[in-house]
Amino acid sequence: MKYIFLDRDGIINEDTGYVYRKEDFHIIPGVIEAIKILTNNNYKIIIITNQAGIGRGLYTEVDVENLHNYFQEVLKLNNLKIERFYFCPHHQEKGITQEYKQDCSCRKPKPGMILQAQKDLNISNLSEYFFIGDKGSDIKAGKAAGCKTILVKGQYYTGKENPDYITQNLYTAVKEIVLQ
Repeated sequence: MKYIFLDRDGIINEDTGYVYRKEDFHIIPGVIEAIKILTNNNYKIIIITNQAGIGRGLYTEVDVENLHNYFQEVLKLNNLKIERFYFCPHHQEKGITQEYKQDCSCRKPKPGMILQAQKDLNISNLSEYFFIGDKGSDIKAGKAAGCKTILVKGQYYTGKENPDYITQNLYTAVKEIVLQ
């Protein structure tokens, strides 16, 4: 079994800030094709996403789960699916309740969600797999977990991220790097 870890906002959908409603979930061009290529090459896709809007009280965990279910329905129309979704609802400073205001091990740049997926799916060696993200925190989380990292050069690119590879979007990453 092969796995690939993907950030959500900025990789799968346009990052317009706190995306939790399907009306605001705009899939980036080429994403469905990239997922199709991964699926056809026996990759299981795992989404790893910080969702601090939950901790800030802007939306709920159910809202995020509903959005992920909606995305699965879109993918199902193409006979595709995401294997698992992991999200961190915490924000260490801006959480509105004690439950959400914590310094957790799951919020990227920490690798907790990746390590949880490794445990849940019995993944033996994370160094064989890629983590694709568009922020420095994605690259740090991937590296901390032992994954190879790919940075999609987007609105958060600073030049200081230090990924293994840099690319323009998920489709390009899949075509040029993952399937090399």
